[in-house]
Amino acid sequence: MNQDRPTPPPPPPKSAAPGRDARAPLSPRTWLALAGWLALAFVAAAVGSVASVQAPQFYGQLTQPAWAPPAWLFGPVWSTLYAMMGIAAWLVWREPAGPVRQRGLVLFCVQLALNALWSWLFFQWHLGAWALADIALLWACVAATLASFWRLRPLAGALLVPYLAWITFAAALNFTVWRLNPQLLG
Repeated sequence: MNQDRPTPPPPPPKSAAPGRDARAPLSPRTWLALAGWLALAFVAAAVGSVASVQAPQFYGQLTQPAWAPPAWLFGPVWSTLYAMMGIAAWLVWREPAGPVRQRGLVLFCVQLALNALWSWLFFQWHLGAWALADIALLWACVAATLASFWRLRPLAGALLVPYLAWITFAAALNFTVWRLNPQLLG
């Protein structure tokens, strides 16, 4: 053994970023959590869909702008968006506990409730102005959720960008359809 050589320092830990605890490793528990976050997102979808049973017929009765998408497009778009929402929430859930994570996940749950409420306001109760107010709150809540998620895990925030874009489009459509159909949307 050579006494003249200094001992090299140990390598830094690989699992943690500087100043942070490591995110939850992939395990059966984390995969179960993914299923739970996806289930939560799709429960919100189911609550909204109960109000939307007659949506195709009602949507067909409405005077619509030329840029309104066909009714069949909403199901595939929303299914994709709900899956992306669930994955985004799961990615954030895997991050170390703290106030930013908690705030982001609370905002996520609030926006799910606002999302489900919109279908009831618009399709079931035919309240166009209330639906527009709801979608404005939903937009703000999703934007805050996106920002919160981005701070913790940029990929989680990025997964919400298409959702925010779709809600922006949906808000414009909600406003236009409401203005074109005062007799049907109060």
